[in-house]
Amino acid sequence: MTVLSTYRLQLRGPASGARFGFAEAEALLDYLDDLGVSHLYLSPILTALPGSAHGYDVVDPSTVSAELGGRDGLVRLSAAARARGIGLIVDIVPNHVGVQSPRHNRWWWDVLTHGAASRYAGFFDIDWAADPERRIVLPVLGADADTAALRVDGDTLVLGDLVFPIAPGTAAGSGAAVHDRQHYRLVGWRGGRCGYRRFFSITSLAGLRQQDDAVFAASHAQVRSWFDDGLVDGLRIDHPDGLADPAGYLDRLRALIGPDAYLVIEKVLAVGEALEPTLPIDGSTGYDVLREIGGLFVDPAGAAGLTALSRAAGFDPDGAAALLIAGKTAAATDTLAPELARLRRVMVAATGRDHDRLPAAIVALLCRIGVYRCDYAGLSALLGTALADTAAAHPELAEPLTLVSAALTHRDPAQRFQQLCGAVTAKAFEDCLFYRDPRLVSLNEVGGEPDRFGVSAAEFHRAAAMRAAHWPATMTTLTTHDTKRGEDVRARIGVLSQLPERWAEAVAHWQRCAPAPDPATGLFLLQNILGVWPADGRVTGELRARLHGYAEKAIREAGTHTNWIDPDPDFEAAVHDWLDAVLDGPVAAGLTELVTRLEPHARADALGQKLLALTVPGVPDVYQGTELWEDSLVDPDNRRPVDYPARRAALAAGSHPKLTVVAAALRLRRRRPATFTAGDYRPLPADGPRAGHLVAFGRGDDVVVAVSRWTVALAETGWGDTTLTLPPGRWTDLIGGGVHSGTVRAARLLAGHPVALLERADG
Repeated sequence: MTVLSTYRLQLRGPASGARFGFAEAEALLDYLDDLGVSHLYLSPILTALPGSAHGYDVVDPSTVSAELGGRDGLVRLSAAARARGIGLIVDIVPNHVGVQSPRHNRWWWDVLTHGAASRYAGFFDIDWAADPERRIVLPVLGADADTAALRVDGDTLVLGDLVFPIAPGTAAGSGAAVHDRQHYRLVGWRGGRCGYRRFFSITSLAGLRQQDDAVFAASHAQVRSWFDDGLVDGLRIDHPDGLADPAGYLDRLRALIGPDAYLVIEKVLAVGEALEPTLPIDGSTGYDVLREIGGLFVDPAGAAGLTALSRAAGFDPDGAAALLIAGKTAAATDTLAPELARLRRVMVAATGRDHDRLPAAIVALLCRIGVYRCDYAGLSALLGTALADTAAAHPELAEPLTLVSAALTHRDPAQRFQQLCGAVTAKAFEDCLFYRDPRLVSLNEVGGEPDRFGVSAAEFHRAAAMRAAHWPATMTTLTTHDTKRGEDVRARIGVLSQLPERWAEAVAHWQRCAPAPDPATGLFLLQNILGVWPADGRVTGELRARLHGYAEKAIREAGTHTNWIDPDPDFEAAVHDWLDAVLDGPVAAGLTELVTRLEPHARADALGQKLLALTVPGVPDVYQGTELWEDSLVDPDNRRPVDYPARRAALAAGSHPKLTVVAAALRLRRRRPATFTAGDYRPLPADGPRAGHLVAFGRGDDVVVAVSRWTVALAETGWGDTTLTLPPGRWTDLIGGGVHSGTVRAARLLAGHPVALLERADG
């Protein structure tokens, strides 16, 4: 079944308070069919920690989640979907499993019970050398001394909600005495110690050794059965860069699921980094396309004004590179200290040599690598260049860098270096810089680079053409469960690039009305507040709670004045007080006034980027609910329940502009599959005084797409004599309803809507 489009659903068990499992997904199939969706794309469905809100903390990869409906529920959903011609794609998590509650993970429980003698000991990436007695170090206590409060309860050790197994024959004595005889050592979580590879720095997620055939077979038996039984059509792979050998894993996975199954990977590509062409996949999950499409609507003329505003607030965009290096250094030496210490040990073991500056050399080299990992074949030259650049910048590290280079010729240190590289990059970029840079926060998105102010039409067209040639089935997206802001929120914030002076004036006035505890923090948060501000200015209790939750997460991630490890209660209280002053004072009226001015342009950009995401080369993914206007911020805000009755009614009425665009494009894709799976991509340049405001292209020989951009200036000047010359033939606009041919005036083509989707009407 050809994948023409996907619709992403975030499933939830009953403990979330708003269950959305297989049965609820099945009840949506008629709506999704009417919308034009070809494949339903499900968040992880293997058994996760009870009550999990997302499913990425899988505790039993061998079973389908009973909370979602179990294997029987999956079978029913698959059958019902196929009856409508809809396929299934499932998100799987090979890199790690959830260990927050050991008793719910039988593999982990067995390892804690029996230590290295456990049949599952080789399943986990355990650092046995992290403890002198080769016990597994578990950083779960408030402090090391808390072991004194442990108590024996049958065959378990208990401390509050923490429950751990007791090895056979070791249960006599006090809790502390029994603890000292176990195969694990409980320690304080602040001590920078951990006895296993984690997902980044999350100690509740323990890494799996998928390079081991037994681990791969055990953790993919259920997945294999889905394909053997014809239940699913494809997979989305969560964070393969965290694995020891992503390419090897994907080769084995392709052999497991067959040559025709759809397979995409979550891969954050740096600007200019190509997806590895030798991987047996259909593409990535589309963060690169998200950057290209969103950037197209950012007006480069606004860069100078917004840069000056961020400087005045205390953030220097020119210093972002140094800030990123500082962030990587802190991530490697502090947040990921256990991983760095382990890498040093394996390098010493591989080479038989050590150096007191070896950790510094490793960190300096990591700071010179601009991608998540550089051991893919197509990036083979990058590590050598990074070594050269590091040696030139740090001549004092020449000797330990030579040792690093020698160690990286050995498999274990080479793989661990790459795993650490990805984690360091993610922590410094996504979880730090993206929360510090206040210039234009719509640029601070997964796959983006905030120092690149927008995307030119030339860059956009070239990227699309290359995707059509090399990755025609890669996923395209605007919103995911991992995006920092939803697509419409980013669109509204992006309009600020078109009126930087007006924004600067508003910020200056608002800072006088309600001075932020820190100007840069205030500038950052004000953009996010603007992005979700209701057009009617009514601040509900729900919105207030969402914004307070977001503000707390944002300032802790930024790590400038407070953080997750040691929160500063005074600064955080000041931010919360300031936020209430914004919501309840004169700033609120100013926000409403500005949103009223921005909204026509924000909606135009939102429709433009949505239509592009649905029609450029690739397979478009519609994240749940985004067929209507949406106002989500970072998780967990973007996982809120979706009002599907409202969407059904809107689709039936046919009057909602965004839903009209989505339905028209998805139905067209289903009607003309060859155009979108194999058709070429041709830029169609406009002519005239406002040509830069019109971006258009053709797909195959029967579809033309045109969108407007930078509409603030356009509203003042009009299109003038700007025209677009269409390919030969007669063309019907599936959104505006007009019929066009030849050279068309932009003012006529886009008279009623900011976008046009043209289908050939003459054969």
